[in-house]
Amino acid sequence: MLTVSFLDIVKAHKKLQGQVLHTPLISSAALSALAGADVWLKLECQQKTGSFKVRGALNKIASLTAEELARGVITASAGNHAQGVAYAAALRGVSALIVVPSTAPETKKAGIRRYGAELVEHGNSYDEAESYAYELAKATGRTFVHAFEDDHIIAGQGTAGLEAMLAEPDFDAILVPAGGGGLICGVALAAKAINPQVQVIGVQTHASPPWYYSFREKRLADVVYNDSLADGLHGGISQGNLDLALEIVDDFVLVEEEHVAQAMYWLAKEHHLMVEGSGVVGVAALMQGVVGELAGKKVLTIVSGSNVDAAKLAGIVARYS
Repeated sequence: MLTVSFLDIVKAHKKLQGQVLHTPLISSAALSALAGADVWLKLECQQKTGSFKVRGALNKIASLTAEELARGVITASAGNHAQGVAYAAALRGVSALIVVPSTAPETKKAGIRRYGAELVEHGNSYDEAESYAYELAKATGRTFVHAFEDDHIIAGQGTAGLEAMLAEPDFDAILVPAGGGGLICGVALAAKAINPQVQVIGVQTHASPPWYYSFREKRLADVVYNDSLADGLHGGISQGNLDLALEIVDDFVLVEEEHVAQAMYWLAKEHHLMVEGSGVVGVAALMQGVVGELAGKKVLTIVSGSNVDAAKLAGIVARYS
C-alpha cells in the first residue's frame, strides 16, 4: 500500500537540491496558438540522464540502509528509470544490475552502460523484464528498486510538479505522460496540495492504454499492447498506483501513434528540442484537442524525456519536413 504524501515530496525537494537540475518552465506561444490556451512546458527532457526519472531514483537510493546499499540494487525498466538508478547508484558507489526488455532503445541502453551499471536484456516487454528482475533480486540479495510503485520514487518524481507549481501556482490543468504512474501520482499530489482546483490529466497512447481503461473501470483492466513510439509508457500498472490515482487524478486521455510522431517533429521544429515519444504525449494531446474544455485556460504539460535514438528522430523529422 502506498502512503506517500505532499510532505514526502517537500522533503524530497529539499534532499535533491544540488543533485538534480531545476529544469526550465517555459511558455510556448506556438503551442498556445494551436491549443487555444496558455500552454507551458516543464522541460524534464533537459534533466540529468535525460528524463525526470533521476529524481525518484536519487530519492530512493538515499533512503536505503548501509546494509541494503552494500548488497547492491536491481531494477527493471524500459530505459529511463534504469538510467536514473544507474546514475544514482554510481554517485554512491553502489553496484547496480539493470534488466531491460529487448525492445529498449539503443540510446537508453548506452546510457545505462555509461553510468557503470551491469545490463541484462530479457523479454519483449517491461512486464517480462520486471518478472525476471524479481527472480534475480531473490537470487542475488540485491534491493529491488521499483520504477513506480514506491513511496520514495513517487515523492522524487513529484518534485518536478512542485517546482512548476511554486513558479506558476495558478495552472488550470496539467497534462502528464502516464506510464507506470510514478510521475502522474507525484505531480498530482504536489499540484493539488498547492492548488486543489487544478485538473491533473494523464496521457497515454492507444498502443498502451492500461491507465485509460483501468481508471474508468476502477480496477486493473486487461488491455492489448502494441509497439509504440512512446516506449517509456509501454507496460502494465499496479494496484497501488491505481488506488492512489483514483483519489487524486481527474482523467486520462489517449493519443494516436501518428500524433506522437507529429509532436516529436513539432517540438524539434518549433522549440529545437530532441524529445522521445513518451515525452511528447501531452503536446500531442494539446495539438489534437483530445482533452477538451481547455480554451482560454492556463495549461502545463510535462515534457518528460529526451532519450530517443537519433536515427529514429531523424526519420520522423524527414517524414514531416
